Amino acid sequence: MKKRGAQVSVAIVCIVLGILLSMQFRTIQDYNSSIRSDRAEDLSMKLNAVTEERNVLAQEVVSLREKISKASSSDPDVSGLQEELQKANMFAGLAPVKGPGIVVTLDDSLRSPKAGEDPNNLLVHDTDILMVVNELKASGAEAISINGERVIAMSEIRCAGTTILVNSNKIAAPFVITAIGDAGELESGISLKGGYMETLKVYGIQSRSSPVRSWWFPPIPVLLNLSKA
Repeated sequence: MKKRGAQVSVAIVCIVLGILLSMQFRTIQDYNSSIRSDRAEDLSMKLNAVTEERNVLAQEVVSLREKISKASSSDPDVSGLQEELQKANMFAGLAPVKGPGIVVTLDDSLRSPKAGEDPNNLLVHDTDILMVVNELKASGAEAISINGERVIAMSEIRCAGTTILVNSNKIAAPFVITAIGDAGELESGISLKGGYMETLKVYGIQSRSSPVRSWWFPPIPVLLNLSKA
């Protein structure tokens, strides 16, 4: 009887313990569920706040761009600085240039040297090209190209044997110098009486110029070959 009573007692204790464990497990589940729900709600609130902040910042960016655009168009100082920057990029060869201008072609003389005459006087030299380029610059040329090589502030024009180097690239006669700018001004500048072009003709150097309606110079270091617009 004692043994039976002990078994009953153990069974009751196990049942009670099982009920308590079940209740504890359910309580923990409810607590975790509550935590997950609170966490999800907290994350959702944070996400909404971040989204709102992003939208505000995006509106500020748009507003600032509009202000910069208005300032550039209304403020003469800002507008002037932008124009100077564009000119600097153009002269440095960093920006493409398109417009009317003239084409000057220089080629060696066709006649034979006379007795006692230096045959080098009948050839186009680097100094000849440099003088013509300088006259074009003085006449308002915005951009210049020699046989497809764009001339910038750092460009060098020098002799290399029977050829001439421009931007370290060899070019040979005929030398086609294209300048973008006011065609009338450029033509007048290189055609002045007593100018260098007139001097070249005295030696028999073939030289001619003609206006062009539109030419395009690509920026450096993009392809430097001249192409018609």
